[in-house]
Amino acid sequence: MAMWIQAQQLQGEALHQMQALYGQHFPIEVRHYLAQWIESQLWDSVELDNPAEEAKAKRLLDNLVAELQRKAQLQGGEDGFLLKIKLGHYASQLKSTYDRCPLELVRCIKHILHSEQRLVQEATNASCGTGGQAMDTLSQRHQQINQAFEELRLATQETENELRKLQHSQEYFIIQYQENLRIQAQLSSLSSLPPAERTQRETTLQSKRATVEAWLTREASTLQKYRLDLSEQHQKTLGLLRKQQTLILDEELIQWKRRQQLAGNGGPHEGGLDVLQSWCEKLADLIWQNRQQIRRCEHLTQQLPLPGPMEELLSKLNSDITDIISALVTSTFIIEKQPPQVLKTQTKFAATVRLLVGGKLNVHMNPPQVKAIIVSEQQAKALLKNESTHSESSGEILNNNCVMEYHQATGTLSAHFRNMSLKRIKRSDRRGAESVTEEKFTVLFESQFSVGGNELVFHVKTLSLPVVVIVHGSQDNNATATVLWDNAFAEPGRVPFIVPDKVLWPQLCEALDMKYKAEMHSGRGLSEDNLVFLAQKAFTSSSNNPEDYHNMTISWAQFNRESLPGRNFTFWQWFDGVVELMKKHLKPHWNDGAILGFVNKQQAQDMLMSKPNGTFLLRFSDSEIGGITIAWVAENPNKPGERLVWNLLPYTTKDFSIRSLADRISDLNHLLFLYPDRPKDEVFAKYYTPPLSKAVDGYVKPQIKQVVPEFTTPNPEPSGGTPTFMDQTASPSVSHPNNFGVYPPMSDAMLDADGDFDLEDTMDVARHVEELLRRPMANQWSSQQS
Repeated sequence: MAMWIQAQQLQGEALHQMQALYGQHFPIEVRHYLAQWIESQLWDSVELDNPAEEAKAKRLLDNLVAELQRKAQLQGGEDGFLLKIKLGHYASQLKSTYDRCPLELVRCIKHILHSEQRLVQEATNASCGTGGQAMDTLSQRHQQINQAFEELRLATQETENELRKLQHSQEYFIIQYQENLRIQAQLSSLSSLPPAERTQRETTLQSKRATVEAWLTREASTLQKYRLDLSEQHQKTLGLLRKQQTLILDEELIQWKRRQQLAGNGGPHEGGLDVLQSWCEKLADLIWQNRQQIRRCEHLTQQLPLPGPMEELLSKLNSDITDIISALVTSTFIIEKQPPQVLKTQTKFAATVRLLVGGKLNVHMNPPQVKAIIVSEQQAKALLKNESTHSESSGEILNNNCVMEYHQATGTLSAHFRNMSLKRIKRSDRRGAESVTEEKFTVLFESQFSVGGNELVFHVKTLSLPVVVIVHGSQDNNATATVLWDNAFAEPGRVPFIVPDKVLWPQLCEALDMKYKAEMHSGRGLSEDNLVFLAQKAFTSSSNNPEDYHNMTISWAQFNRESLPGRNFTFWQWFDGVVELMKKHLKPHWNDGAILGFVNKQQAQDMLMSKPNGTFLLRFSDSEIGGITIAWVAENPNKPGERLVWNLLPYTTKDFSIRSLADRISDLNHLLFLYPDRPKDEVFAKYYTPPLSKAVDGYVKPQIKQVVPEFTTPNPEPSGGTPTFMDQTASPSVSHPNNFGVYPPMSDAMLDADGDFDLEDTMDVARHVEELLRRPMANQWSSQQS
């Protein structure tokens, strides 16, 4: 309800915009009396493009109607009688309007709530001057645009008034011209009169004719001047329209598209499309009004031809205004929801296109059809250079035709492609070392609109962001690299799909940080120390000074074509492996600050050797994609008095699907403090799996626990003599015992104090325990006769 309270305090233009959100599709009274209920519902959880969500939308509709009916029944007394009738009427109206299309109700309310939030935010920023310099700049720019619209409205109103004066003057001129013709006709008919009478009448008529002709001569000159002045005013208005349109289309819309592209890398969501639509609709309205005025001027000129350049001037004005409206229509045919940029064949995908001026120009009166095809980079270049008018396809997309629908509640005209699928793709010959995951395509959406009753017909096209087509999930990693590089470093207005081969290291850091934050769903991104670690890995450098990397450039080949020294994977493949591991299993721990991650082995050793035994940290493996290891400091079990830093065999996604990180750390009782000095239970206890329940149906459930043999001792049996599953205790100073009960001695070393494990010569502890659990375990488990 807090939002509605703030919305009611809006003033001026903001209040008018808020009021305009409501109407028969959703009465403002419903918003007022159900404010708290409306704001408490999870409208954003409904996916509007997913037909399967219709049942959820239907429940929301039914609940809304029920709330209205309940509210109506609560109204009592004389004052509440009319309100009771009105709310009951609204309940029936909403039920009948949206019962067959409940998703439209959700779309309507989401649009209203988001618009109210924007208006309140803008008003708050304007009144208190907060929100930072960026918000101040944004508000100033919006204010500049709104002021320009007010100037255009006044200029258009002025030319409308002048046009009416011209029309009135011309109509009076024509009447007087007809009067002159009547006088001439009378003079011609005087020959039949007697001479005396004829002379008297002739003198009177000639005097009258002279007066009228003198007036006509003066008025013709005045009309010509009116026409020229009006033409000049229209030229000025068109200049203002063109300037305003350039600002909105070439700056604001381009910036929105850039934000949309960065959103593909995890940047902020590309909001503001409703604001853009309102501006484009104002433009369309003003352009159309001026075009109609110019056409009326043409009609007046044809009705009363006068000597002068008016015909040429009006023809030029008509041509200019048609060019302006053509640019507006073709530029505002945009992709609201992009298709996935990594596109797998034989997989369903969706996209939404929208015409920002569709409602104002009544395009929906003759609903246009939109077609989607996939084209190559070379075909996209040819289309933008107008070298190809025929759109050839580089593949076959199923369900690639869709009719645009007008949503009255939001005033949007859009086409939702919900079930497209790329059946096949035709690839071009690749250059040099380029792989299939570096080849870019784009989805082309095209349609044809008629405006003003087929008076103007526009053929429109728009290209999606570049997509990389894959046929197997194993290609996703490299395809994502191509997309990230393109999204991060593409320049506005580029030739498809040119990107720099090299970029400054800080530019790439910004892109990596954006991606990482988005995947972690947290404000905790990559620190300066993290970025230095990544720079060391990318450039094979040992410098710890961030300044040393500020002017260095990294090439695409270094990013994801050439393997890192001594490894069989690239820089990006390693980084993406980390992101995937964190996203799937370790996100809470990263957001808690429990994972240092970007620390090499030597750094880990230096950090831990100054700490008490049992201190540990978590760092990403250098040798394995998507691996994380535990490094800890302890005494050497075989050499009392000697302290070493140990590194556990790296865990991967497969390991955490068996047992979580928190549970694994809980199992290892020799791990005491998370670096620098936090007790491990303080950090991880909230993530521990609860103890297993007691025996059910006469059976005891086994459990998996991991151990590190060098740091494990068996517990004594509890009183009563019944053996239990061994619990591990921290014993960093005890040497390796000869027998571990259920864990037989292992010939392969489980630990390595000097380097990462050789994956071919070792076995993961969890998998080893899992294998053991399948063997007979005499005297090692508490048992019960079944």
